[in-house]
Amino acid sequence: MKSTGLTQSHSAQLTGSCLCGGVRYRLDGQARDVVNCFCGQCQKTSGHYVAATRVAKTDLTIEQGDTLRWYDSSKEAKRGFCRQCGGNLFWDNNTEDSISIMAGTLDKPTGLQTTLNINTEDASDYQLIPEIKSLD
Repeated sequence: MKSTGLTQSHSAQLTGSCLCGGVRYRLDGQARDVVNCFCGQCQKTSGHYVAATRVAKTDLTIEQGDTLRWYDSSKEAKRGFCRQCGGNLFWDNNTEDSISIMAGTLDKPTGLQTTLNINTEDASDYQLIPEIKSLD
């Protein structure tokens, strides 16, 4: 385990998929602990807030991807989802060497923990912010 400031990284092989199994992936290398994002885009694409880990793009292998589609959600980022079941899987900032993976799509056990909240100022009035560190 190595510290990356407010979160930790864990070395392990993790696997995951969307609900229907049309997209399956494998993560090799260092996976960051889970960060909760309350920004408006994450709320709109997930229906709530997003909980995601992060790995180097070179550590992500798409093992089954026939139904994987990408949506350009901004000039800087795109989101990967399954066109069959609608599963929200990835967030990719085009300018970075790492990619976010929605934590709920990982197969258990993950060995990860939720360590940080971001963009909590954008949280909806119904949302309860988990009692962990916030970067606001």
